[in-house]
Amino acid sequence: MNGRTPRADALRNRRRALDAATALLAEAVAPLTVEAIAKRAGMGAGTVVRAFGGKDPLMDEAVAELLEPLVARGREILERDGGAQALRTFLAELMAFQAAHYAVSDQLAGLDLPATTALRAELVRVVDAMLDEARGQGAIRSDIDPALVTRLVGETAFAIAKASSGTPELAEAYLEVLMDGLRPRLP
Repeated sequence: MNGRTPRADALRNRRRALDAATALLAEAVAPLTVEAIAKRAGMGAGTVVRAFGGKDPLMDEAVAELLEPLVARGREILERDGGAQALRTFLAELMAFQAAHYAVSDQLAGLDLPATTALRAELVRVVDAMLDEARGQGAIRSDIDPALVTRLVGETAFAIAKASSGTPELAEAYLEVLMDGLRPRLP
């Protein structure tokens, strides 16, 4: 912002737009247009665009605000529980997050989202670290390509979260089957 401190009303407008975008991200059928965000925030579309420069930076910041605590939580669980227990605990939390925000991925296709992309990559690194530690403990199979396991875990968790929003029994059953399937084979 040209090195100047933003005015208080500009900061309030920015926060209102971010809050509106975040609220819309939680609604599976809500359109994520600048106009819809502006309407939810109770301001004009021009004000939203001035606050962020366009839809891409607004959505990037809104999604980053959602992902940052999730990534931090993953790191915390890894440090506290480690390995297979961390993986199981975090996957349950990740699926709950995805169930609440499963429409986000569809809404963001084609947007330029550098902060979101970086946080998604960090989320994958956290899950990879959980898998690596669990493999080192002998709790997770080592005969399956680690990248394939990460993809399997991510995509299946997303599908279950999307299908089970509101049915924790399905998510719990998925976690049991996944963790059983990842255990090393008996000789």
